[in-house]
Amino acid sequence: MNRRRWNNVKNELFKNKFALLALITLIIFTAASVFAFLSPFDPNKMSVMDRLQSPSSGHIFGTDDYGRDYFTRALYGGRVSLAVGFLSMAVAVIVGTAVGTISGYFGGWIDNLLMRFVEVLMSIPSFFLMLLLNAYMKPGITTLVLIIGLMTWMEIARIVRSETLSVKEREYVMYAKASGQSSFFIIFKHIIPNIASTIIIAGTLNIATAILMESSLSFLGLGVQQPNSSWGSMLNNAQGYIGDVWHLTLFPGFLILLTVLSFNVLGNVLRVAFEPKGQKQ
Repeated sequence: MNRRRWNNVKNELFKNKFALLALITLIIFTAASVFAFLSPFDPNKMSVMDRLQSPSSGHIFGTDDYGRDYFTRALYGGRVSLAVGFLSMAVAVIVGTAVGTISGYFGGWIDNLLMRFVEVLMSIPSFFLMLLLNAYMKPGITTLVLIIGLMTWMEIARIVRSETLSVKEREYVMYAKASGQSSFFIIFKHIIPNIASTIIIAGTLNIATAILMESSLSFLGLGVQQPNSSWGSMLNNAQGYIGDVWHLTLFPGFLILLTVLSFNVLGNVLRVAFEPKGQKQ
């Protein structure tokens, strides 16, 4: 990607105040999660005498049903939710880009075989398939990353294939073929760098999807296991107190909402910045 495209991104960010706010929000959430160890409270230390306290100066988000500081648990939970989002996106992008470029570049029976396989996977309700896989695999962050990543790459593969079909007909790719360069060298040297903007947009939006999926699985008790926390597992623990202790559901739900919304806003900004013609339509 050239410098002009990144200048477009910067211009769009400063032009769109919501996008700038979304970027600042994600930076704050990421920094808070990384430096969660600076909190004076132990996220797993229980105190029966302090259980279900309302938000106060001593406990910003209050305490949960075990007397644990809720703000600290939200910080450590953000580590899990954001890590799963980014790592699942990496898995989905790697698999989706590989399948999409190979399918689009080689065409013929390879294209038909791979795209029919993608269509079969997309026809299966992914969430129910994730529930089934998670039931037979050991719960944990690695399992979540693999399951979510391997269930969300199909759309990326379709997008990448479409872009590859266009790029492979351009002059520099035709020249590379005529000069005897290998197919995989052409894919890595010429095609992927020229569709990188599309991959970045798809990956950014995929992070939001991954965070929602992780939250859903953890909410159902199939994600991160106690005593560790994620925003989804915090919602799961809070559902029994939703009528009496409002802060237990409000804070993790609000964090999930802001994070997902921020990634979606940034994804739209990247789409407009990398494809300026879309602004005129």
